[in-house]
Amino acid sequence: MNVIYFYLVKQKQYKSLRLDFYKHSMSEEKKDTKKCGGKRKAMFAYGVIHLGSTVVSAIALAAIAFGFHSVKKEAKNFNECVEEMKATGSYPADSVRFCNGG
Repeated sequence: MNVIYFYLVKQKQYKSLRLDFYKHSMSEEKKDTKKCGGKRKAMFAYGVIHLGSTVVSAIALAAIAFGFHSVKKEAKNFNECVEEMKATGSYPADSVRFCNGG
């Protein structure tokens, strides 16, 4: 392409070639921006979906943490029960069986 351009420069016909080249490059830029629109929408959708899944994950982790709170409370009550039963003089195995409800 450069060889043709330099030949036309010597022949003083390069002005029309520049104009054609400019028109051609502008039409390519317009085509590229149209193609970019679909990618932009896809990336926006990906961002929204990613953000939404992050929020759902955070809520799920909070629910699990609140679930562990009740388990902790149950374990504390069980340990207190076992300690009370051991204080009365029963064997540890009997204390555990009593506190389990058996």
